[in-house]
Amino acid sequence: MVGALGRDSREQRDGDKVVIETPRLILREWRDEDSAPFKFHLNTPTVMRWLGGIQSDAEFDAFVARNRACAASHGHCFWIAERKSDRAILGFCGLKRVNSDGASNVGDHEIGWRLREDAQGLGYAREAAEATLSAAFHRFGAPHVVAFTVAENAASWGLMQRLGMVRARDLDFTGGFAGGGSEHIIVYRIDKEDWTT
Repeated sequence: MVGALGRDSREQRDGDKVVIETPRLILREWRDEDSAPFKFHLNTPTVMRWLGGIQSDAEFDAFVARNRACAASHGHCFWIAERKSDRAILGFCGLKRVNSDGASNVGDHEIGWRLREDAQGLGYAREAAEATLSAAFHRFGAPHVVAFTVAENAASWGLMQRLGMVRARDLDFTGGFAGGGSEHIIVYRIDKEDWTT
C-alpha cells in the first residue's frame, strides 16, 4: 500500500549490528552509553503518557535489558534512532517478537517506536517506521507485522494507518505496562503483500 523509502535509504550490516540508514536517521543497536541520554529525554510525563507513566530506575534498566536480550535472541529489536545531522538520540524504532502478557499472537513481528518530545511531529517516526517495515518484510521474512497502542493515543494509531496498517480487532487484548495498571491494547496489522517499497 505504502512504503517507498526513496533512493537515499539503505540497510547495512555493521559487524553483527543491524544498521538501517534513512535520509535523516540511523537506526542502530543499543550501546551502554545510550541509557543516560535516552532516559533523560524519553522517560518524561509527556512521552510516557500512554506507556504506563514514568519508569523507575529499576523499570528502565529492565526495559533496556529486555531489549538487548530480544536483540540477542532474534537478531533485531527496538533500535536506537539517532539523528544523522548531530548524532542526537531521538528515541527508538524497531522490530521485536510479540511477547506481551494477554496477547494471542505471541511470536508475531511487532513494530514499535518512541520519540522524545522535541522530535515528535517532524516526520521522524514515519521515516523510521517505513524503514523498519521494509526490513521486516524483505530482510527478516515477516509475513505480517503488528503494532500495539491504546485507543487514546491517536498520534500512534494515526501513524499506523498512514503506514497502511489496518485495525485487527480480533487481536486486541488487555495488558499491562511496567508502571502498573492494565489497559485495553488495540492492534493494527499489515501483511507483506500490502506493503510496497
